This record gives sequence, structure tokens and C-alpha cells, in this order.
Amino acid sequence: MAFEAYDDLEQGERVRQWLRSNAAAILAGLVIAVVIIIGMAQWRRHQQANASQASRVYEQLVEARQAGQGAAAQVYGAALSQHYAGSAYAVFAALQLAQEQASAKQYDPAMTQLRWAGAHTKDDAIKPLIGLRIAQLLLAQGKADEALAQLKGVDAPAWAGRSEELRGDALVKLGRTEEARKAYQASLAALDPEVPQRNVIQMKLDDLASAGKQGA
Repeated sequence: MAFEAYDDLEQGERVRQWLRSNAAAILAGLVIAVVIIIGMAQWRRHQQANASQASRVYEQLVEARQAGQGAAAQVYGAALSQHYAGSAYAVFAALQLAQEQASAKQYDPAMTQLRWAGAHTKDDAIKPLIGLRIAQLLLAQGKADEALAQLKGVDAPAWAGRSEELRGDALVKLGRTEEARKAYQASLAALDPEVPQRNVIQMKLDDLASAGKQGA
């Protein structure tokens, strides 16, 4: 028999010995792998079911708001935050409810909703929007200094126009007219020429100019 044949037999025997020695470990590894695969599949199904359920609750919330059923909307919002806190639908619901509460001058509940949304959102693109709404709510409460501090934490070029406008509003409330003027000018520079909000900001600038002439 050729040496190559002996080598093949020897290698085959070594493989069989290794398999016999490690049979338990191999079997355990296979079992663990199967359990992991099954567990991941079940987790994905659970996540899909949760997302579907959260979507239905969110739709109910939107329908309740459109029908003017504020109490029902609050109930759906609470259900989303309690049972589907990890869902984007819960964050969207909190933002909608905060807007409704702010319009009704229910500032503390609105702030609670916004803070919750900021703490639970996983979308970096929506965090600046939440920060701006918090600043806007602080301004509505007459907390201009806190609003300015809040705006310092909003670093998103896409929202620069709105951020500078709110900063200008806060500075006006604090009597810092020249700084407010620069903020409004920065806001206009950041906004697209076709954005309707430019007219509002220009009016604010004109009001500052008129106030300056009257005070001269």
C-alpha cells in the first residue's frame, strides 16, 4: 500500500477519534445553534406583531383626534407609551398629544409628552424637532432663558431656520433687540426662498425696526 494511502487512513482515524471525544460538545453546539435560530425567528415574529398592534392603536388615536374625541385620544396615547414604548408610533403619538395640549395651554402635560418622546425616540432625525418644540413650549410659558438654553442643544442644519427664529423670539422677550435682529436675519438666510414662514420672520424684523425708530 502506498504511503499516501497510509496517511489517508491515519488522518481518517484521527478524525473519527476526535469526533468520538468531542461528540457531546458538538451536539451541545448544534442544540444551541438551533435554539438561537428558533429564538430569533420568534423574536422577529413578536416584533412584527407588536409593530402591527402599535400601528392599529395609533390609527385609532388619529381617528379620535379627527373626531374631536380628546379623552379617547389620551387613552390611546397612554396605551402606546405603556405597551409599545419602543415603537415609533408611541413617539408620534406623544408629539401629537403634546401639540394638542399646548394649543389648549395645558403646558405641563404637553412638556411631559415632549420629554417622554425625546427620551424614547430612536430616530436621530426627529430629535431636533422635539428639541425645537420643547423650546417653543418654554417660550409659551414665558421661560425665555430656558428656551435659549434648550436651543443650544439643537444642532441640525436642516432646522437652522426654525431654530434661529425661536432664538430671536426668546431674545426679544429678554429685551436683547440687536441679538434678536441677527437671529432673525440668520433664520432668513437659512430658509429656502419659497418657504412661507419667511414672511412671518420678515414681519418680526420689521417690528424690531419700527420699535427701534420709536425708541430713538
